[in-house]
Amino acid sequence: MKKTTLTFLLCIIFIAASHVFASSGDDILGVWYNQDKDARIEIFKCKDMYCGKIVWLKEPDYPVGSKEGTPGQPKLDHRDPDPSLRSRQVLGLVIMHDFKYVGDSLWKGGRIYDPKTGNTYRGRIKQVSPNQLDLRGYVGISLFGRTEVWTR
Repeated sequence: MKKTTLTFLLCIIFIAASHVFASSGDDILGVWYNQDKDARIEIFKCKDMYCGKIVWLKEPDYPVGSKEGTPGQPKLDHRDPDPSLRSRQVLGLVIMHDFKYVGDSLWKGGRIYDPKTGNTYRGRIKQVSPNQLDLRGYVGISLFGRTEVWTR
């Protein structure tokens, strides 16, 4: 009898613990520092997918002596390949699009735009812990890319 009761209690504990540690697609929602800690990106739901926009920059304005823009003015997306988009401010820019949660703390199928280079990459996101994301941006296949670590 004691063995049956103990087994039953262990099963209940295991089921409860597995629910606590189960991941969901919404686990990445919130604000994250990029790897260089010079920007914060808010990941939010866009329909049934996940997107991200720049909500804070360490240096939101062009510094004194800048050759890229007027000192004291907000930084612009001047490297975008589309000339009509180069007047957009970097602060508030949506840089992540269309990520889908595929399970096991993994999001795939999205695109990541890098305003520092003007390049857009295919991407995947792996949540390593509640406070760490590994973002992989690549061209073609994931083998040809790089990974950045983002933290809360």
